[in-house]
Amino acid sequence: MGRWSEEKVISAAPDPSSLAAARKLTRPGPWSETGSNDVLVWGKCQGSGQTPYQVSVDIAAPAYRCSCPSRKFPCKHALALLLLWAREELADGGSETAGFAEEWAAQRADRAVARERRQSEQQTDPAAQAKRLADRLALMDAGIADFARWLTDLVRTGLASARNQPYSWWDGVAGRLVDAQLPGLAEQVRAMGSDVHARADWADHLLLRSGRWWAMTKAWSIRDELTPAEFADLRVAVGWATASAEVQSSEALPGPWLVLGAHRSDDGRLQQQRTWLRGPDGTVVLVLDFAAQGEVLATPQLAGALLDVAVARYPGSAPQRAMFTSPIAPRGLADGLGEGCSIAQALDLESAAVALSPWRGRHPVLFAGVRVCPGEPGWLLDSAGDALPLVGAPADSLLALTGSHPIHVFGELEDGRVRPLSVVVDGAVVTP
Repeated sequence: MGRWSEEKVISAAPDPSSLAAARKLTRPGPWSETGSNDVLVWGKCQGSGQTPYQVSVDIAAPAYRCSCPSRKFPCKHALALLLLWAREELADGGSETAGFAEEWAAQRADRAVARERRQSEQQTDPAAQAKRLADRLALMDAGIADFARWLTDLVRTGLASARNQPYSWWDGVAGRLVDAQLPGLAEQVRAMGSDVHARADWADHLLLRSGRWWAMTKAWSIRDELTPAEFADLRVAVGWATASAEVQSSEALPGPWLVLGAHRSDDGRLQQQRTWLRGPDGTVVLVLDFAAQGEVLATPQLAGALLDVAVARYPGSAPQRAMFTSPIAPRGLADGLGEGCSIAQALDLESAAVALSPWRGRHPVLFAGVRVCPGEPGWLLDSAGDALPLVGAPADSLLALTGSHPIHVFGELEDGRVRPLSVVVDGAVVTP
């Protein structure tokens, strides 16, 4: 592997504070037993304790390990080590890999071999595949039945009582859903444990989600009667993933693809990156990237960029999730995002999408000729006088960017609010 640039190291930082702390360690003093080879960079960094922290980085994956207690990946020690390596300021520890780095690399290799062996065995044994599928469905059936009972109790005792429950109560329900291999439902329940305390409209929000959850349990009981697209949407909602190999083998759509906007989130356990694309025929797709602790998200794509890349779609109703199936070749920047719609038209499009897939809570929309209005949380206002509240982007920064002029805004419509992801200002697509 080639040596990283300093810009690549900076892009790997989980947040600005980690990068700032790492820069303070980019000096020889705290470091010892440093070195690197084609795939590993390692070193020991003296902290406040007696024992130095052991830092190892797999630059091929990439992956990070540090014996410090930080929950950030990469931590400040790994970032500092990589910065020293990128600047060619890392002291050479000799031809031998440090023992702690070699042991970590060997453990990762053993796990990878074991994982490939399990996957190979699973793919070549149809009887074992059928048994695993039956076992999973039985487990999921039991989990859905348990969740339906919990929803019944929730309604019987009154939704208002749910707000008085501690977060551990919600987390316990989510834990049972995870055990039943229903991680999508589990994440929704965990989020609700915070939403009932953080949102002013918590009662309406909980009522809407409870109704959606109940409909989901009923749809699961008749899953054999659903169309392939309907069942695919339901699978996504409960968290039953489609294997990427199945998607890669499906028909790919050529580019160029226009990047409409992107958004990153981090709940402390999992990072997510959503990238919305529009193809030459108007097809809109969503590329989802995930990264657990210790892993790095895919390189974000610039809003307004045109990409020469092939894209394959997951099963489900439009707009479908998709994945890149060929190398990405940038083709330049667009001066706009296309024709937009009014707020009333956007709500009509959302209603039509919900009718096809009631489990989906997030919808892409391109507004035309809307103004940003100040306030808390701020609003988008169109020429007809319709307005929608903003979420995820301060109204003041959008006002400074747009000057309160009518603009095109691409964003995600979610629970009656808009998350702006890109705006068109003076013939350029800008991320707010």
